[in-house]
Amino acid sequence: MLLERFEDKGLAHYSYALGCESAGIVAIVDPRRDVDVYREFAHHRGLRITHVLETHIHADFASGARELAECTGAELWLSAYDAGELYEVAFPHHPMHDAEALTLGNVRIEARHTPGHTPEHLAFLGFELARAPTTPAVMLSGDFLFVGSLGRPDLIGEHAKVALANALYNSVTQVLPSLPDGLEIHPAHGAGSMCGSGMSARPMSTLGFERVANPYLRAGLGRDAFVAEILGHVPPFPPYYKRMKQLNARGPATLDLPRGLKPIDAHEFHSLVDSGYVVVDARDQLSFGAGHIPGSFGVGTAGSQSTWAAWVVPYETPLLIVCDHPADAETTMRALVRVGLDDVQGFLDGGMTTWIENGYPVAHTRQVSPIELAEELPRGRVTVVDVRSDDEWSDGHVAGARHLMAGTLADHATSLPRDGVTLALMCGTGYRSTVAASVLERTGFTNLVNLTGGMAAWQHAGLPIDRS
Repeated sequence: MLLERFEDKGLAHYSYALGCESAGIVAIVDPRRDVDVYREFAHHRGLRITHVLETHIHADFASGARELAECTGAELWLSAYDAGELYEVAFPHHPMHDAEALTLGNVRIEARHTPGHTPEHLAFLGFELARAPTTPAVMLSGDFLFVGSLGRPDLIGEHAKVALANALYNSVTQVLPSLPDGLEIHPAHGAGSMCGSGMSARPMSTLGFERVANPYLRAGLGRDAFVAEILGHVPPFPPYYKRMKQLNARGPATLDLPRGLKPIDAHEFHSLVDSGYVVVDARDQLSFGAGHIPGSFGVGTAGSQSTWAAWVVPYETPLLIVCDHPADAETTMRALVRVGLDDVQGFLDGGMTTWIENGYPVAHTRQVSPIELAEELPRGRVTVVDVRSDDEWSDGHVAGARHLMAGTLADHATSLPRDGVTLALMCGTGYRSTVAASVLERTGFTNLVNLTGGMAAWQHAGLPIDRS
């Protein structure tokens, strides 16, 4: 059996090649939007992609399934259980049913209907026919079973979440019991994804270990307690999830990557910005703070670039990129198209240096060290705005800070003071607070500073933490 994992750290997303190397054929499961990575893998390994499978209609990224099937001639097999649902696939494919299987040389891939995260969700069992034809070796569990958690059941909306939570309980109690402890679990996401809460950073597990360590699989957890617990721990709901569901149901446009990204000289870049194009600044916290184009979004390559771009960057305008190196422009373009932000026009040739040399306006976000911030707080003229997650906040925060998760900050901007007090933004390391600062700057805030290094630097400096 050949099993290859492809990781997109910006989305905490895993896709897979599963097949038979001796037969030279594989299926690709849950492919991301820029599908050239799978074609290059198959070419270098001397393999043919014969099938493209998806566990469900994804909400957190734009799918590459249809394009990969079209450009390779592979068969596209998707869940048959989307019929009549709110999100229903609108392009040709083979509808795959529960227990239906396909054989690739010495490997059989068999579907299991596992609703709960979504109504149509499938998990895929992989069997090694030459060794143990009746015992599955792996499960590609999609967003059904994660390492340490389960998929959130609220993606369809408030009206459906209780029914889906009950369906998830049924999937756990009806599908998993007959499967062996040694079954390898390979999910579609890891820590950092908002498709579930409490996920481990480990990319895979075994069913036996999950039966011991996964809180939703523990023995004696009844239906009512399960439903209350799974619904009581859902992460924040990114607004772009609904857009991604709609996009993936109708089928994203063909990208035909790789393509060259256009370098744009400072004069033309300035004209495009003036005409309403949106700038994504892909540099780090300190570089962005030292000087950036007014109104640009600070979403760097060093963090979860796809996720945060999807949270804050508007979908209805053409995009421009500012970065230090042309390779970062390519990385950023791929991060954007993976969440359906396709209209990337090019990048600033020569970076901010050429912008500044031409005398164009520059905005600054003052950076403060933990010691500087700690010295300013007793004077009462600074309010700390902590933009981390609920779990991070609960683990410890600066006393007196206000907690507003970065992705929701624009919705709460009117509740923040603009005069008489400085807003000190902080996150875990400085990445999300840079995103947050850029969002607030676009709405007219000028009373901002950004904590360099975030909570990690605050703790390293030995400064006090409030856990109340």
